[in-house]
Amino acid sequence: MTEQPVLELQDIHTSYGNIKALKGISLSVFQGEIVTIIGANGAGKSTTLMSICNIVPIEKGAVFYYGEAIHKRPADTLPARGLIQVPEGRRIFPRLSVEDNLDMGAFFRKDHAGIAADMGHVYNLFPVLKDRTRQKGGTLSGGEQQMLAIGRALMGRPKLLLLDEPSLGLAPMIVQKIFEIINNINTINKTTILLVEQNANIALKTAKRGYVLETGTILFSDQSDALLGNPDIRKAYLGEI
Repeated sequence: MTEQPVLELQDIHTSYGNIKALKGISLSVFQGEIVTIIGANGAGKSTTLMSICNIVPIEKGAVFYYGEAIHKRPADTLPARGLIQVPEGRRIFPRLSVEDNLDMGAFFRKDHAGIAADMGHVYNLFPVLKDRTRQKGGTLSGGEQQMLAIGRALMGRPKLLLLDEPSLGLAPMIVQKIFEIINNINTINKTTILLVEQNANIALKTAKRGYVLETGTILFSDQSDALLGNPDIRKAYLGEI
């Protein structure tokens, strides 16, 4: 019996007005994987995640989550089903404290003991946040805000975590730390992850499989090691001549 994907996109087409952003995207993510989508700015990476969550409605195609079509479901109903996105630019609540931001990640939950336990887990994962529980989110550094955004998502107990450009605007040392945590979330929490990332090198070294997007279409898809060894990808996305 063939394993059912956690997530499957079938021939997704999405537009912004007259601009065709996605032109027939098909991909799958299986239980326990980290899968990455790489590509240049404007390739359609973030649009793919927003189409999965129905933040940007698709024009054609279908999105399946554990075998169920979800592309017509309201976006705000998906987190309670375990499909949770960390958006590009972090989008934390700048005037709320760290603790209140984390609480917002569990807005649909009623299990108070479980919420408290998960907050403790987030603080163990991100000790710097534990030292800043009452500090306003907007006063944190960029790296700390990214940690807070990921922590907020974890408060929803994701089955599938969508990460949109987690390295954006961060110093290399902080990027390395963020990706170590992403690996821990995958291996320790057993969380399946779909990662959109412009830093192709670190994304492919983190993920099991990858898709390369170019102007709304999938140019390559393969195991990450194979993509890292592909001379065309190394030239186009890893800066090699």
